[in-house]
Amino acid sequence: MSILTPRGIINSLLLIGLALVPFVTEAMGDSFYTGLISRILILSIAAISLNLLIGFGGMVSFGHAAYIGVGAYMVGIGAFHAFEDGIDWMLNGYVQLLGALLGSAIIALIIGAISLRTRGVYFIMITMAFSQMLYFTAVGVELYGADDGLSIYSRSDMLGLIDMSDEKSLYYLIFFSLLLILYFMHRLNGSHFGNIIRGTKSNEARMRSIGVSPYRYRLTAFVIAGTIAGYAGFLMANLNDFVSPDMMHWTRSGDLIIMIVLGGMGNLFGPLYGAVAFIMLEEVLSSIPLTVGGLRVGEYWQLIFGPMLILIVLYARNGIDSFLPGKARAS
Repeated sequence: MSILTPRGIINSLLLIGLALVPFVTEAMGDSFYTGLISRILILSIAAISLNLLIGFGGMVSFGHAAYIGVGAYMVGIGAFHAFEDGIDWMLNGYVQLLGALLGSAIIALIIGAISLRTRGVYFIMITMAFSQMLYFTAVGVELYGADDGLSIYSRSDMLGLIDMSDEKSLYYLIFFSLLLILYFMHRLNGSHFGNIIRGTKSNEARMRSIGVSPYRYRLTAFVIAGTIAGYAGFLMANLNDFVSPDMMHWTRSGDLIIMIVLGGMGNLFGPLYGAVAFIMLEEVLSSIPLTVGGLRVGEYWQLIFGPMLILIVLYARNGIDSFLPGKARAS
């Protein structure tokens, strides 16, 4: 992953631009875009984790949003008991973060251990089924708001090291988290482990013939991806000050898959470009003021976005990455 190539320069310029967002929005006197870009970066983190499964491992999971929900609810539940029951330690951000990481990792381990014994459409349906089980579980828990969700009255307390209530501090926590995860994925995909994951996607039978057990490596990748998604949920809960079962719905996993396809599967920066394009298109298209037959076009932005996505899939087989100079490298 060299920055001395045209592709590397473009990627670097994107990161530099993202690093400057709070200063630009502050100069404009409009903090809306800081929150919007924060959301994009969090979704990028989740999409990057799913790209490890889909882009590099060939495992199409429609249940990835479940881990985001688990991570988010760890924050929401902690804040709820701290506010309602006076249990102050449950507001501790490090306790909430540990709960988010462990909770999502354990759930991913259980789901992965079962679903990875299947292939193709069966794998997709099982991951979706588990996600919907967690979704309906959250809907049924009245204590934590059921389908109305749970408001977070106080963000995670990071013991003075990071002020989560400060918009700029939270943004840079999210931004540097993205950088760290990009670097981690770069090293992981270039490692022996990453080579086996990609090799298993290309030819599983051949990997077995040389004595490699694909199941163990796939399960490890599944847990890693789920844990990172849980961290994204921890960040999202603090950004939104709200959690709800909708975060776990399978359609949210579908959004992440669209981001990966839109940006470029199997490429390190693909999910980031895809998340930026997806959310920005959503904002622009949903804001179209044109009215046709008494209906505002912006309310049906998906009808515009759908054909655009089809065209990208048909004519730009690797999404936005296809338009970047040079050849992409997985690592």
